[in-house]
Amino acid sequence: MSSEALVEKASKLPRFEIARPDEVIGRNTVTNMQSGMFYGYVGQVEYLVRRIKEELGAPSAKVIATGGMAVLIEKETKALDILDGLLTLKGLRIIYERNRPEK
Repeated sequence: MSSEALVEKASKLPRFEIARPDEVIGRNTVTNMQSGMFYGYVGQVEYLVRRIKEELGAPSAKVIATGGMAVLIEKETKALDILDGLLTLKGLRIIYERNRPEK
């Protein structure tokens, strides 16, 4: 959503794919925008995970990532312990099984 807002609201910025650029400092507009989006997201995740662990008083809490961006940043950060793209579906299955009528 952030990249879409950037492209739609700013004059003449091209659409771009959110991907890990080879370098943080880009060589053109697109690689600079990719770098900002990608590494900015990595930084947000690392900061939020650190603060949540501090507030919980649980520095060794396991962090499970799910969702589209998790796949992209998993290799770039040590803040994530487990990547599970099916976590939401697994949870829905558990809820269903707990609430289905007895036969």
